Amino acid sequence: MDELILAVDLGTSGPKVALVTPHGEVVDCRTTAVGMNVLPGGGVEQDPDEWWRAIKQAMTEVLVGNPGAKERIAAIGCTSQWSGTVAVDADGHHLMNAIIWMDSRGAPHVQKITDGLLKIEGYGVRRLITWLRLTGGIPVRSGKDPIAHILYIKAVHPDIYRATHKFLEPKDYLNLRFTGRAAASYESITLHWLTDNRDINNIHYHDELIRMSTVDRDKLPDLRAASDVLGPIRPEVAEELGLPPGLPVVMGTPDMHSAAIGSGAVADYEPHLYIGTSSWLTCHIPYKKTDLFHNLASLPSAVPGRYFIATEQETAGACLTFLRDNILYADDELARKERIDNVYPVFDQMVARTPPGSEKLIFTPWLHGERTPVDNPYVRGGFHNLSLRSTRAHMIRAVFEGVAYNTRWLLRYVEKFAGRRLDNIRFIGGGANSDIWCQIHADVLDRTIMQVANPVEANVRGVGLLAAAGVGLTKFDQIDQAVRVANVYHPNPDNRGIYDELFAAYEKVYTQNRGIYNRLNRE
Repeated sequence: MDELILAVDLGTSGPKVALVTPHGEVVDCRTTAVGMNVLPGGGVEQDPDEWWRAIKQAMTEVLVGNPGAKERIAAIGCTSQWSGTVAVDADGHHLMNAIIWMDSRGAPHVQKITDGLLKIEGYGVRRLITWLRLTGGIPVRSGKDPIAHILYIKAVHPDIYRATHKFLEPKDYLNLRFTGRAAASYESITLHWLTDNRDINNIHYHDELIRMSTVDRDKLPDLRAASDVLGPIRPEVAEELGLPPGLPVVMGTPDMHSAAIGSGAVADYEPHLYIGTSSWLTCHIPYKKTDLFHNLASLPSAVPGRYFIATEQETAGACLTFLRDNILYADDELARKERIDNVYPVFDQMVARTPPGSEKLIFTPWLHGERTPVDNPYVRGGFHNLSLRSTRAHMIRAVFEGVAYNTRWLLRYVEKFAGRRLDNIRFIGGGANSDIWCQIHADVLDRTIMQVANPVEANVRGVGLLAAAGVGLTKFDQIDQAVRVANVYHPNPDNRGIYDELFAAYEKVYTQNRGIYNRLNRE
């Protein structure tokens, strides 16, 4: 029987734990949930102890549900939400809640280190040139990168900063819990903007970037490749989790990178679209490049010797969660006594019977600001062009379409960056479970959408394949054969006109109202 990889995927809403074969088959996958603390001033945090408890619960379920699997496990691999920060002491204990990718409290502090007399897009020219030349990017002024998190802690919680031994990404924190060793992979550290990425095969911290950041080098983890074995699982952790002692723990990679592998789109210019809580559209490319004006950069990939285009839409599937929890099933005086446990298939049914274009109702999905193709923490979402004819079904479909409009907005600049038309887009994440959302994306983007089988398992599949490569059970050039496409959706030409019209209006909603958003939401 095949050996197995124990794959852990720590998403924003909670972890998945899966058993994955070296051929990319997900034998079993269990999911648990974690909470999120949204704080005044742009703070968004999670409790690392809650992460670990949820992982332990999911791991127990998957091992109990698969007798005999434990003895077949050959390695552990972790992936997680990216662009987060966990401050740990010398004993590996976290000193505060994890600051996650949605947190923008570091904005004023990162703006100080990127400022200058002569400016482009708010950045000091000399510092901008240095960062772009060495890293391919620069800390976003919205404050959502880990470097901004660290600067926020340094300025607002100096006692925690002084006590911190290492600042770790969430994935690297999990590896610390498993092995007792603190390290970051070359691609997980990227959004700290402290590494010289000019040679994809020789990524390292750069003294000038460290100096400009004002962060102490000794508080940063040493670097390894994503497919390297970090070390064996600690004996006490193996006993706690019911695992065989001595299992190798592979470095692993953040979610965007594992998703690329798990989608099967691993060759240059093969695109994939992910829709979960957030969203992105990306592909691998063979060169380092930056589009500062649309917050796009080619950054190190988990695949050795490769770059990929980094993009992100802040809230995608989260817009449906917002619609469900804050409007349809809010816990208030109008709360219903009964509610549908899984409302998303009902959403699909309502959307499918609603005309394309939602009677020209437009939803903008900027519920927590936006990163790409605009980096603007102050922009906000909304329904536009509501009328007395608008129904709940129109509103639900408008949310589906609004996320697709934002993907089309992003696709334009990704294609310019790649220098070619991108088609046959592999679709993964929870959003890809919706057949109607697949078709809406095909129609709005005017591109063929390839719905990957078991799309919510793309991350665990990806990190499972990565870990299998790390311990010699597969090779990177075999990965594209390990991922199956379930269905293919072609654009419906009958919907081209309405979606062209509404997308043009969608863009104008942003350009004509961004000043209002800035005035209302800038603190």
